[in-house]
Amino acid sequence: MAIRREFKIGQILIILSTVFLNAKKMSEFKQVIKKRGLEFDNLIDKLDNFKITTPSWAYSEGGTRFYVFKDKFAAKNLFERIKFAGQVNKYTGITPDLSIHIPWDLVDDFYKAKEMADNIGINITTVNPNLFQDDDYKLGSISNSNKDIRDKAVNHILDCVEIGKIFKAPYLSLWFADGSNFPGQTDFIKRKYWILDCLNKVYYKMENYMTMLIEYKFYEPAFYHTDIPDWGTALLFCQKLGNRANVLVDLGHHAQGTNIEFIVANLIDEKRLGGFHLNSRKYGDDDLTTGSLNPYELFLIFNELNKINIKGFRKISFMLDQSHNLKPKIEAMIQSILSSQRIFAKVLTIDRNKLEDAQEKGDIIKAEECLKDAFFTDVKPLLYHFREIKNLPIEPLKAYETSDFKKKLTL
Repeated sequence: MAIRREFKIGQILIILSTVFLNAKKMSEFKQVIKKRGLEFDNLIDKLDNFKITTPSWAYSEGGTRFYVFKDKFAAKNLFERIKFAGQVNKYTGITPDLSIHIPWDLVDDFYKAKEMADNIGINITTVNPNLFQDDDYKLGSISNSNKDIRDKAVNHILDCVEIGKIFKAPYLSLWFADGSNFPGQTDFIKRKYWILDCLNKVYYKMENYMTMLIEYKFYEPAFYHTDIPDWGTALLFCQKLGNRANVLVDLGHHAQGTNIEFIVANLIDEKRLGGFHLNSRKYGDDDLTTGSLNPYELFLIFNELNKINIKGFRKISFMLDQSHNLKPKIEAMIQSILSSQRIFAKVLTIDRNKLEDAQEKGDIIKAEECLKDAFFTDVKPLLYHFREIKNLPIEPLKAYETSDFKKKLTL
């Protein structure tokens, strides 16, 4: 009996010390942000507005460019992917939206899929046509010299528009593998006008609530030239189409050393940033889990992305686009979501007045230190409080790992 009593007293002491420690950290955090001219409740509101879309394909079997690894615990169809997305949102609270890929997510009844998603609390908000896995697209899809093949590609995109209408999805996300591998293979300018003609046919078939997102990538699988290789080319097409076409930026779709935050800043200023794909890279388009590499670079990018809120800019689509080729699917997704949320929270703690003053005075040291102060700020008290008031687990990843869903999945 004495041993049990001591054990209970020990447990109570641990709980009390944890509560005291958390309260102390919260008090210290509030003092820090107060000195930076920030309001705690305002930070909570901004965190509440930060939502991330998860991609259906990242819940499925993943692999390298050479092979897809078998994974019996991965989702096998759209209905299972919706369930997985529901789990991620259950534990993080900031991922109510799902992006689907056609034909990977084809089902006999999309209305049944919508009903299931609605019941789970998941919104299918983005539809991605597949224009790179067909023999006809060997020499391009909407930039192919063969009109029949261009028409085929357009019809597939229009089918995706119709699927989007079922879900009232606000985004049609387009990425084209079109380009060439050898000099003299094709005419650059002819392809430009074929692309514009095809995109126009789609643009005027979309509902008014839909936005066309045009993604760019400077190489792969085309290695001599790519039809939409950079943000400038994507922006040109968007400007020619209309205000319901915007640029989609993917973290992995740039040459080494590219200043992505500069691109983001300019697209925001032009009100043409429509979407942003989160992932990590080391060499090329690695599609590693977000935050696994270069967290400070992601912080600097989020510093620009946060200006959307400061300027009252319209909502853009934040989405993970990553391949969990070695990690378990749901855990990897939760890990990326938490990394993104933590870095976004750090950006919220920047002393904007101090930063702007340093910039205006040309004080380079003070300006950089202002950013570093925020980057090294411990935002756990802010995140823990946010999760408490949202009735979410304080440690979402740990909570999922001990959940009944995880146990049943791995039986």
